[in-house]
Amino acid sequence: METIKGYVEHIVYRNEENGYTVFNLNNEDGDLTCVGKLHYIEEGGLMELTGEYTTHKLYGTQLRIGSAKVCEPEDLVSIERYLGSGAVKGVGVSLAGKIVKKFKEDTFRIIEEEPERLAEIKGISERKAREISLQVEEKKDMRQAMLYLQKFGISIAMAVRIYQHYGQNVYRVIEENPYQLADHVSGIGFKTADEIAAKVGIHMDSDYRIRSGIFYTLLQSVGEGHVYMRQEVLLYRAGMLLGIEIEDMERYLQDLAMEKKIVLKKDPELRIYASRYYYMELNAAKMLHDLNVSCDASEEEAGRRLHAIEKDTGLELDQLQRTAVMKAAVNGITIVTGGPGTGKTTTINAMIHFFEEEGMDILLAAPTGRAAKRMTEATGYEAQTIHRLLEVNGNPEEEGVAGFQRNAQNPLETDVLFIDEMSMVDLPLMHALLDAVIPGTRLILVGDVNQLPSVGPGSVLKDIIRSDCFSLVRLTKIFRQAGESDIVVNAHRINRGEAVPLDNKSKDFFFLKRQEPDVIISVLLTLIQKKLPKYVEADIFDIQVLTPMRKGLLGVERLNRILQQYLNPPAKTKNEKETGERIFREGDKVMQIKNNYQLEWEIQTRYGMTVDKGLGIFNGDMGIIRSINTYEETVTVEYDEKRKVKYPYGLLDELELAYAITIHKSQGSEYPAVVIPLLQGPRQLYNRNLLYTAVTRAKRCVTLVGSDTVFQNMIENTDEQARNTSLAERICEMY
Repeated sequence: METIKGYVEHIVYRNEENGYTVFNLNNEDGDLTCVGKLHYIEEGGLMELTGEYTTHKLYGTQLRIGSAKVCEPEDLVSIERYLGSGAVKGVGVSLAGKIVKKFKEDTFRIIEEEPERLAEIKGISERKAREISLQVEEKKDMRQAMLYLQKFGISIAMAVRIYQHYGQNVYRVIEENPYQLADHVSGIGFKTADEIAAKVGIHMDSDYRIRSGIFYTLLQSVGEGHVYMRQEVLLYRAGMLLGIEIEDMERYLQDLAMEKKIVLKKDPELRIYASRYYYMELNAAKMLHDLNVSCDASEEEAGRRLHAIEKDTGLELDQLQRTAVMKAAVNGITIVTGGPGTGKTTTINAMIHFFEEEGMDILLAAPTGRAAKRMTEATGYEAQTIHRLLEVNGNPEEEGVAGFQRNAQNPLETDVLFIDEMSMVDLPLMHALLDAVIPGTRLILVGDVNQLPSVGPGSVLKDIIRSDCFSLVRLTKIFRQAGESDIVVNAHRINRGEAVPLDNKSKDFFFLKRQEPDVIISVLLTLIQKKLPKYVEADIFDIQVLTPMRKGLLGVERLNRILQQYLNPPAKTKNEKETGERIFREGDKVMQIKNNYQLEWEIQTRYGMTVDKGLGIFNGDMGIIRSINTYEETVTVEYDEKRKVKYPYGLLDELELAYAITIHKSQGSEYPAVVIPLLQGPRQLYNRNLLYTAVTRAKRCVTLVGSDTVFQNMIENTDEQARNTSLAERICEMY
């Protein structure tokens, strides 16, 4: 091990999540490249490093850092170098030289204790003197705070966020009530705060801890899709989390209500809402009510015009489709629901022609990139994701953050707005969308109410329909062309609870009976590698394995490890990155598993010119790993429309392999071929709703592999996990 001392000349690369840094150090022997994980570093700083010299095949000799210590500048050269390095804004090399020349070794004492004396130097006003003093003090304070927070196992990026929020109050917050961190600092949850509290010595039955645990439990239920919890369920689950028996629950609930964190509503039993989601439902109901105005149009005239459009365009509509168009012509809000092959797209196209003839501006959107792309292909009109339509510019999931540029102050400029795949739209996204739509705009919501509910909280489409306050058309007729597909016919049989023939006489719906998990996996591999690509004329990576569960012998986690080994095996030409129990490899198919509103994407030409860029990659987006840069510590993923995103290693927990995905995650997507492994699983999950959603994801071929008994049991099982939502009630209250 070598120990050297020198100045940080230039920071080449820094990953703020994990502190990995590449920088040039300057000492009496010249410049040296150093690499390692550092708590805190700034250009111009004096550092003492201990480490080992290594030789990189591209970058030559480097010092791989074992430990590092920030040193206070100790001689005139060090002081001058630090002040002139750019670490202190407004002080360049020349001014730093003047300061040190005048005050010599006393420079830092003067800056900290008598900053007004800096004004004795030409070029420094009293105001600038105070700014210099403040910056030097802040740098020193921040350095000490970083070291203090490291003791609690807090990452560097998180420590910076904490310090930026609390400043010098950070010590008081950590020692008195670290549970505040979960409320105020993005990325810190109850569990992290609880770990810090344990290290500080806060008791398990502390009021702070119990209140924070109750609120955390409530937010966890939001993650499961609920908008409220019942008191007895909340009491039980919070007690399990905290490891104690909670007495006097009402007192804690009243305290949280006083803090405006929760809303208590008797309806007739007590419901506990996180305030944010209670007011989202309330406001969404009000905005839906305000949009639902009667439009100045005659149904008779609309009927004549629709007949002319059918004649001119060749569109053939059945009576229900015509009714849908007529209702959209005279109502502010119209809902169109129906299963596969019932003509939802044809209905949308007829509506577009109808409104176009009136000279109206039209916008089309869907929740995911894949759904928007399908909508574009089906209508010939550009459709966008809802996030892009609303012009995302922050994180709308964080309370108090303006997440979208389009809102009540800057609404969407359109006369008609179509939203497809409405079953996927959760409460927060619907609230943001409604906020940007002004009364007088026609809102047309299209979706299949029998699909699984949204991944996020709420049950928006079902609740809007359940309220029975809006114009609704249910399309039921399966059209001739769609009726030739057994995918469509069998999906409707599943939805009606009827038996599905499994004789494999179909051209696009197959059931291969197998009973052993490893045999099923072997069949999956044969189908994906050899049979299906030619049969459906698609790439191997376009064939999607959909499975009900994450865990288990046929769960996502195990299937992905096996499928990766066969579909993208290791090679000397492919870089890899191991993170936790996963290995990411160049060429891997991956999925983003949480909304990230800050991730920047770029679309480039083949020559590297950027032609478009934007913010935001969202839960369920799928792409391919194009490169892994071990020097930069980044992974580049290419998503739909050739959008490329660079992930620092610290963000890889937002990605997972996607050779197999859960049926829930497949919502809104469509694949040329789908393969579904089926063996026994939990009854509350293995239901008709799940099976119907899985089958309807396939465009040209569905192959189920497994137990036909499980398949039949799923058709018969109509139990669905009920979501605690109250949007329907809030809407009815408005009328």
